[in-house]
Amino acid sequence: MQTIFSGIQPSGTLTIGNYLGAIQHFVELQEENDCYFCIVDEHAITVPQDRLKLRSNIRSLAALYLASGIDPEKSTLFIQSEVPAHTQLSWMLQSISYIGELERMTQFKDKSAGKETVSSALLTYPPLMASDILLYKTEVVPVGEDQKQHLELTRHLAERFNNKFNDIFTIPEVSIPKVGARIMSLQEPTKKMSKSDENEKAFISMLDEPKKIEKKIKSAVTDSEGIVKFDKENKPGVSNLLTIYASCSGESIEDLEATFAGKGYGEFKQATANAVIDVLKPIQDRYNELIDSEALDDILDRGSDNASFEAGKMLKKAKKAMGLGRVKKKR
Repeated sequence: MQTIFSGIQPSGTLTIGNYLGAIQHFVELQEENDCYFCIVDEHAITVPQDRLKLRSNIRSLAALYLASGIDPEKSTLFIQSEVPAHTQLSWMLQSISYIGELERMTQFKDKSAGKETVSSALLTYPPLMASDILLYKTEVVPVGEDQKQHLELTRHLAERFNNKFNDIFTIPEVSIPKVGARIMSLQEPTKKMSKSDENEKAFISMLDEPKKIEKKIKSAVTDSEGIVKFDKENKPGVSNLLTIYASCSGESIEDLEATFAGKGYGEFKQATANAVIDVLKPIQDRYNELIDSEALDDILDRGSDNASFEAGKMLKKAKKAMGLGRVKKKR
């Protein structure tokens, strides 16, 4: 059994890309591992947020986690801001982080590009992410390719702390799923699907109605060749739809290529839409049962209590290692 941590920002409704690339793997991982799944709402405020929408998104994300199969009896599901140890350790890790290495983070460069002013929290995002992971003696962190650089920095900060103060932090390993790890935009298939995309046709929300899913997939960018074949370089749109279809149906891409040999994109897109709808329908039904229930609050309360207990133990060790606090005189 390994300890696994992963967090998702409540910055909008999750997409089919989030589900296929992350959450469905979380459901499998919880069966034989000690898992911590965190709604990282403090990461979300590195950019401006509407407070009411943010609160709604936090609750919605928690309900989607559970509706997707995360079992509170097997995993710890909690909200980051309800466990103060995250920001406390983050400040401590900032003290051993270097401005240069934070400025080199690709996400900081992308989100700050062309802006006159940016939040300092956008720069110090990685130490907070490191604290999320290190507080729970995390051994494996399942992430997408876009977070790999941050995970490497987490490893460096843990090693730096251990060498400078005391060897208390576990050095986490990065795990990137091989299939469905990177679902691309339906409109710009060379770009990752994002729930914050301004073009709603570019992504499928996990809460989209069947007709909407069907419409979005039918309007997905492909090419003029008319051949259903996996070729990321020359046929990124078709390859993306094949990845989505294979991930939803459990069929191999090779089998799907054979199934749709000699058939047009219309039939292929309809079948892809049906596969997505079949996966999302039971999740949406369960979500609707949970979203306004007291049961959801009870689960999140238990999760925060459990996370606070575990994180508190590591925070105490880190403070002691750095010399923070006071030594009580013996009576």
